[in-house]
Amino acid sequence: MAIRLGILGAGARGSDTYGRWALTRPDRAAVAAVADPVPHRRNQLADAGRVPDEHRYPDWRDLIADAAAIGLDAFVIALPDRLHVPAALAALETGLPILLEKPAATIPEDLEALASAARDRKARIWIGHVMRYQPFWLAIRRLVDEGAIGRLVTMRVEEHIGFWHFAHSYVRGNWRNLAASSPMVLAKTCHDLDMIRWFAGESPASVSSAGSLAYFRPENAPEGAPGHCLDGCPAAGSCPFYAPRYYVEALADRDGWPVALLGDDASPEGRLAALRRGPYGRCVFHSDNDVVDHQQTVVAFPGGLTATLSTSAFTGQNTRTVRLTGTAGEIAGNLRTGRFEVDLFSPTAALPELPEARIGARFTRPPLGHRVFEVHAGPAEADTPVDGSPEPDHRGHSGGDEALIDAFITALEGGEAAAHDLEAALDSHRMAFAAERARLERRTILWEAT
Repeated sequence: MAIRLGILGAGARGSDTYGRWALTRPDRAAVAAVADPVPHRRNQLADAGRVPDEHRYPDWRDLIADAAAIGLDAFVIALPDRLHVPAALAALETGLPILLEKPAATIPEDLEALASAARDRKARIWIGHVMRYQPFWLAIRRLVDEGAIGRLVTMRVEEHIGFWHFAHSYVRGNWRNLAASSPMVLAKTCHDLDMIRWFAGESPASVSSAGSLAYFRPENAPEGAPGHCLDGCPAAGSCPFYAPRYYVEALADRDGWPVALLGDDASPEGRLAALRRGPYGRCVFHSDNDVVDHQQTVVAFPGGLTATLSTSAFTGQNTRTVRLTGTAGEIAGNLRTGRFEVDLFSPTAALPELPEARIGARFTRPPLGHRVFEVHAGPAEADTPVDGSPEPDHRGHSGGDEALIDAFITALEGGEAAAHDLEAALDSHRMAFAAERARLERRTILWEAT
């Protein structure tokens, strides 16, 4: 019998990601109730799932209160960030499993309240850390676990946000302002911090960080730039962030994320109308944004691993790159292409079986002729060359979105699913809070003091 889901929040994540997965697999899951304050979003998802009118709620509290009467099996919480903890705490009272979109909390006090309640109730909560489920990361993790590169010594992750993505989400969008959302190191890079924590297998010893809002500021605006791009900007032809070029021209054939955030009229006229006065049409130098546009974080672990995370708004690609060094080998890869290279230093070293990947090429590298393997993660049809192919964030986080909710439903069905360690997942948030403190206070934060 299909798992009956109550979806709290019918925006891009609740509807386009989790809701759509359920709608396309009616034998496994069903959208049984929807809560969203925006009528057209609520009804669009509810109509697709044939949800009765009485199970469509403007207020998420009412959906949770009716969970037993509806016959729900689980909740999906994809509300605005600051509502994640109140909704999760209320949902915990029902005893039902929860898939909670990241970030789980936006301030340390709320995070620890959630962690304490979850421990007390032995709650089943999955955090929306989709990267744990991507074939790319699963294959790399298998190599490390099997000892192919020896003892892990350093890990370097670089998140290339993409200039267009940063402008959309962190200058004009919902995550632009600390008072309304959370620090960028949490809102965006808790995925990456979760990867670092996952590979380390333990909580950190210390965290340090540096970064700032260097460019998207009023003093950097072109001369004569108005508050909105369509108010006659003299730099329209040269500005990389001119809103109509992105939302109306480049994404002309899209009506999902990010275009759907403009409003319910996806026609060219509707998009232009939304950009004339809405937040996504604002000049990137005249917005109310205050989150950093670049940041670098260093994390040290008791076992000796050191990890760095670097993120920037000023990148052409929207991807992540990684380099892991070990005592017997090295791994370097690009999430966008789904490929990574494995250098094995030992003459007798061998690659383990990699169900999530396949060998694309093999060769030796001077001066000692050590063996090198090019590995392709995911199915052959998913190979992405470095060309004009779509970016991962326009196609489901490189397979992680679907794999996460599949694992969640599989676990509820009683099948075998990837183990989900809530405390380890929440450590990524603690690392983000520590990184922001380190940045603001210009000092290293010791973990026992967090």
